[in-house]
Order: sequence, then C-alpha cells, then structure tokens
Amino acid sequence: MVDVTTGPAVAEGSGDLLVVPVMSELTWGPGADWVAAALGDWLGPHLTGREFTGKAGQIAVVPSAGAVPYASVAFVGLGDEVDAEALRRAAAQAAKIAGAYGTVVTTLHQVDIAEATDLVTFGFLLGRYRFDRYLSEPKPSALETLVLAGADDPGERGTVIAEAVARARDLVNEPAGYKPPTRLAAWAAEELGAIGVGVEVWDEGRIAAEGLGGLMGVAAGSHQPPRLVRAHYRPEGATTRLVFVGKGIVFDSGGLSIKPAAGMETMKTDMSGAAAVLNAVWAIARLGVPVEVIGITPLTENMPGGGAIKPGDVFTARNGKTVEVLNTDAEGRLVLADGLSLAVEADPALIVDVATLTGACMVALGKGVAGLFASDDDVAARIEGAAKDAGESVWRLPMEASYRQKLESEVADIKNIGDRYGGAITAALFLKEFAGDLPWAHLDIAGPARAESAEHYLTKGGTGFAVRTLVALAEAVANGG
Repeated sequence: MVDVTTGPAVAEGSGDLLVVPVMSELTWGPGADWVAAALGDWLGPHLTGREFTGKAGQIAVVPSAGAVPYASVAFVGLGDEVDAEALRRAAAQAAKIAGAYGTVVTTLHQVDIAEATDLVTFGFLLGRYRFDRYLSEPKPSALETLVLAGADDPGERGTVIAEAVARARDLVNEPAGYKPPTRLAAWAAEELGAIGVGVEVWDEGRIAAEGLGGLMGVAAGSHQPPRLVRAHYRPEGATTRLVFVGKGIVFDSGGLSIKPAAGMETMKTDMSGAAAVLNAVWAIARLGVPVEVIGITPLTENMPGGGAIKPGDVFTARNGKTVEVLNTDAEGRLVLADGLSLAVEADPALIVDVATLTGACMVALGKGVAGLFASDDDVAARIEGAAKDAGESVWRLPMEASYRQKLESEVADIKNIGDRYGGAITAALFLKEFAGDLPWAHLDIAGPARAESAEHYLTKGGTGFAVRTLVALAEAVANGG
C-alpha cells in the first residue's frame, strides 16, 4: 500500500505531482487557483488543447516548467456538483496516472464535503489496486507517498477500509487452486488472530459432529475437505452483537448439475461473500468499533466427484430442517442454511448474510446493484442507510410470501429451488427458513461482486463489494443507529 501522510499547505510544499480539483467550466477548486495564477497565460491553451473543461472523470497533466515546486500538475475534473462518490472517483482517477511519480501531493480532500479526507484516501488507494502476483513482469510503479496538503489527519479510516476491500479483492481474485478451504481458513486465523480477533476453525470432523448437513453435503464431491470459520470480535464494553454470514464456495462447478464451461470461468469468485465478511470483521476490529461482531463463513468447493450429493438427495441442516436438493448448482443457500442456523444460536441484534447467490438477481438489477431482502422495514432501512453512506448500491426486493409454496417438497421440509421465475426471491425465502424470527437481511451480491472492466476505483475481477456496507452498519449501530 502507498504511504499516506499529511504535509504543509500546497503553496509551501513540494513533490513530483500535484493533484488539484477543477469544477465544470474551469472553476478552480482548492489549490487550483494558486496553480493557475502561477502558470499564468500558458495554462489556458494547454488545457484547451486537451479539451479539458473540468467535467467529472476528466484529467489533464501539465508540466509545471518550474512555475511551482512540483514537477507536474494534474487537474482533475469534478463536474457540476460534488458528492462523496464523485470525490472517491476523482481520487481514483488521479491514482491511475500517479505510478510514474514518487511523491504525489493533493488538495482534493479540501473540497467541502464531510469526511473528505477519508473519501480521497479510499479512492486513491483503491485506484492503485492491482492483482499482479502471477505476472512474470508486473508493471512497475514509482509511487511511494500520498501527501494530503494542509490536512489535520491522514485519513486513517479511509486507509483501513481501502485495505480491507483490497484484501477481499485479493482473496476473490486468487485462483481456486491456491485457496482451498483449508488454506483460506488458515489465512483467516492468521490475519484476524494477529489483530486480536478470536477465530475458531472447524474441520470436517467438527462440521459433521455439529450437524452442518448442508456444508457436508456440498463438500461431498470434492477432494478438498470443508472448513467453517467463526471469527469473533468482542470489544470491551460492547452491548450489541451483530452476526455476518458469508457464502464461501471457493470454486463452483455446479456439482452433478454441472455448469457449462463458460459458466465456470468466474467461479473462483463464488466466495466473495466470505471474503467480504472476513475483511469487514478485520476492518471493524482495526477501527475499534465498539460493537460485538461474529463472522461465520462456511467454506467448500462444489465438485461433481463420485461422492457428490445427487439431485433428489435429502440432508438435515443444523437447525433440524430437512432439505431436498433438486439442483446441486443451487448450493450456496445450502451452506448458508447452516451458517444462518449458527448465527441464530448466537442471539444477535441483527444477522446479515452476504452471498453471490443468484443469476436471477443480476437479471433483475444488472451487475452494479446488490439485491436486498429483509425481515422487516426497519432492517431494510438500516442496510440501505449503511450502503448509501458506504457508496455501495443496493435495491430492496420483496419477500413475497406466496412464493414460499414454490419450495414445498414432497419428501422433506423444503426443497432448494423453485421454478424458473422469481429465483432471487425464492432463494431469499429459502434462507429465511434458517434465520428464525430474528432481524435479518440478505444481500445477493452476484452482480456487483465482480467487475467486467476497470472503472474509477474498480478493477476487472473481484470488487470487495459489501465490505464497506458491513463496516458502515457496525459504525451506525455503535452510534445508536
């Protein structure tokens, strides 16, 4: 990660690149007026030649020619109106051209928006994110330091959350062969344990003994044994407990209901929910949020081996309900059934599960918006508020009670699929059977968990979606929300 620090006012500092904001029609933002005056008449034609007007998403890099104590100046467009997301994206835009410079100084954080320092730090650090550990010749970068000119603090919260999102992206982008359940569980134990979070790792023997029939059933076709991670952040004086449950299918072939080849190409990312939960707990602990949080992540592959669960098989979940499995490619809800059952036993104030669960949700909402299902209006409003504060897009979908009949089974308490219509809703109704009567929300992140192309602070691949929302939710709860 780039080192983020504070520095003197922009007119008193120096560096390799100065990044300043500009509004539409070349209305200078903080620091840019000083640069414009120093560069004089030469600047206008320079920007005009680049067709730079200050529109959101535009950036123009101008050599300073010694007029200011910075080798180059980057003018970043903010558009007509600036909100939190515009500032994150502007910082990320600057970060993408910053690799050639050792020290970057900016005044973006001086824009008059609440928590601007954290927003700029977050956007800049994630704008620099790359997953290049398997490249033989990764693109080099000279960037070492981001200086927030005249700032009182270095945006520590933004740094922590950016790091948590980047860590989640790393886990999601890791090839499936390098992150079997055993290795992913060991990572969680080491990384979370290092900051004082208690971590239990259940092996296949414990999983069977505890009656996690869904997790054992999905794992039955794989040579890789399953694991369940239970991370427990318990700060002194906390009076409210939250439980987050993350789907952790480290690779999804579809099982015996096997996917077509193209459908498997991105299935190393089917543990995005688990990655989000583990790293949200990590960030909450790093920030010292005074709320007790338990993270539960059932981890397994879904493979079509000789012992694989078969269409028509029945298993018993942790809470005693029997489930008929008619499609083994609807496996995420099976492991979540056990995870949610364990969550209920912790008797929290709120349960939130996060999962790349259904293609139906992507059909309904596209790939940039998560589906939100909630046990009641109050829970929905709390998740919507946290997501809005975090800058992540969610949209509430209905828990249509009449659709529950689609899940009626002739041989078990419930079956794992309905008909072809309303698949995201029937999946949520299935999960509700295991959330008891407690306040509960389900985030279907099948769309926004992966980006198909790079844009602002997103890169192609895993996005780390839901880390920010879960952290914002914990902070809201700590503040009485």
